[in-house]
Amino acid sequence: MKSFTEFIQSKVFITEEILQEVLSKFQEKEYAPHQVLLKRGQIANQYYFIISGGLRFFSDENENEHTAWAFFEGEFITEISSLAPRKPTRFTIETIDTTSLLVIERADMEELYERFPIWQKFGRKMWEDICIQQIEQNVNYQTLTAEGIYLKLMENREFIQKMPVKQLASILGITPNALSRIRRNIK
Repeated sequence: MKSFTEFIQSKVFITEEILQEVLSKFQEKEYAPHQVLLKRGQIANQYYFIISGGLRFFSDENENEHTAWAFFEGEFITEISSLAPRKPTRFTIETIDTTSLLVIERADMEELYERFPIWQKFGRKMWEDICIQQIEQNVNYQTLTAEGIYLKLMENREFIQKMPVKQLASILGITPNALSRIRRNIK
């Protein structure tokens, strides 16, 4: 919980009393590699803080699996396009490797928002950060080559070290062979 406490405190000033109330709503869970947390077609009901390991979001339409993105240690996420509007997700969320998560149910998160204005502020700041990351990602995909995007991803070592080549190539929108050529050119 220490890393999550630090994460919260990096976003907002929160009293110890409220912090303990918030933390009491989270459950720590351990998952094996490739364990599915949410299947395409289900409605998301949980938020996740990644203590260790990683999660990937992928779609598998028309028998083709496409990794949309991956998240690693220290990130707080959910499948917001399903959770907020209460619509079936287009993605499957799966662990990349052995993963430890703090999990909170949507209803508990909503209760915390209602009870504590500081937790609303936390939520707003968290989603602002995620929106900024998404905008940055979209701009990169519109303006950079696959090699340029790969160089950006290299800034997050976990992306490069933990993602299988096939999934990393899928994020870049290229074949595994093309990714191998990019890696050779960079070295």
